[in-house]
Amino acid sequence: MTAAYKYVVVGGGMAADAAVRGIRHQDPNGSLFMVSQERFPPYDRPPLSKALWKKGGRVESLWRGLDYDQMSVDLRLGERAVRIDAAAHELWLAGGAHVHYERLLLATGGAPRELAGHPVGVTYFRTVEDYFRLRRAMLSGHEAVVVGGGFIGAEMAAALTLAGKHVHLVFPEAGVLSRLLPPRLAAAITEDYAQRGVTVHAGRQVAHIEARDNETWRVITDAGDALDASVVVAGLGIVPRVDLMTAMGVDCPDGIVVDALGATAVEDVYAAGDVANFPSPALGRRMRVEHEDHANRHGECVGANMAGQEQAYDYLPLFYSDLFDLGFEAVGRLDSRLATVEDWVEPEKRGVVFYLEDQHVVGVLAVDLWDRMDAARALIVDRQPVGDGSRLRGRLTG
Repeated sequence: MTAAYKYVVVGGGMAADAAVRGIRHQDPNGSLFMVSQERFPPYDRPPLSKALWKKGGRVESLWRGLDYDQMSVDLRLGERAVRIDAAAHELWLAGGAHVHYERLLLATGGAPRELAGHPVGVTYFRTVEDYFRLRRAMLSGHEAVVVGGGFIGAEMAAALTLAGKHVHLVFPEAGVLSRLLPPRLAAAITEDYAQRGVTVHAGRQVAHIEARDNETWRVITDAGDALDASVVVAGLGIVPRVDLMTAMGVDCPDGIVVDALGATAVEDVYAAGDVANFPSPALGRRMRVEHEDHANRHGECVGANMAGQEQAYDYLPLFYSDLFDLGFEAVGRLDSRLATVEDWVEPEKRGVVFYLEDQHVVGVLAVDLWDRMDAARALIVDRQPVGDGSRLRGRLTG
């Protein structure tokens, strides 16, 4: 017999949890089923590569705190959704069970992008179980290899260094975060990593990984470097989990395409969070965002829309990172290929970078300056031409 629910949520991350909050805000009593592949209830992901590695960081701080029993949510953990029957409004699970839905939300997030050839011995850092696995592995050996010079790779290199490991950081770009940051800032951060003891292998890719014994691995780069380590961590971004949609013949070029309400091309099916490709009025383009602020805001908005709110998501989410002593917040598009205007209080250590396209501000990065994001967001939403951007200096640094 098929169980029937008014709302079904696929996924157990931050967006899924926020969606439950949005649904319950609009509809306190509608029957609700959530299914997640993870064995743990929803938790915050950013601390996995940030706060948990600092002194006093505690796993207990991860849990998001919703009482699903009290909120009458039927939570199924450790189970995978495998098929949607859109005509019958049914979701099938890997164990053979299926549930009927009136409204279905896909908050499926993404799977870690893997190294070519899928070498063994690599921790793809994404979940709390990955964190536990990495903590155990760190009990033996002093050397670690981190692959990837983006957010996760850079954060993990800093975290493992602070935890007492000697880290080799391997990535194909010219510098840490160089796909996002202006060249001088990326170079300054890369130099800071080197001064803190990280051995930086810029412009390098992993060619091969081999097991040396039960506890150590040898990473061979395309330049022939041989790096021995007890821990190999890859932070290469994610691939959106779109298989439930593509199995129905829906094209998903970069995530699941949704409208301003979070609705997909399939009737009564919605998507939110990392997996959703949504329209951004502020930037005049579609986006897919993999950060906490978006997961929380979009998840709650789409959940409420499933329950009848019908509120367009026009929010421009912020994101942040901690790299040793350097912290930053940002909003909009960060792309090193865009024109930039740099306004430094202290060069490459404290200031603001504006990203311009067609003489409009489309992104703002605040380095070691806080509480600037509302003003930064207003600059982007305003969509007024700024010429060469010289007039922007002093706007956010004062």
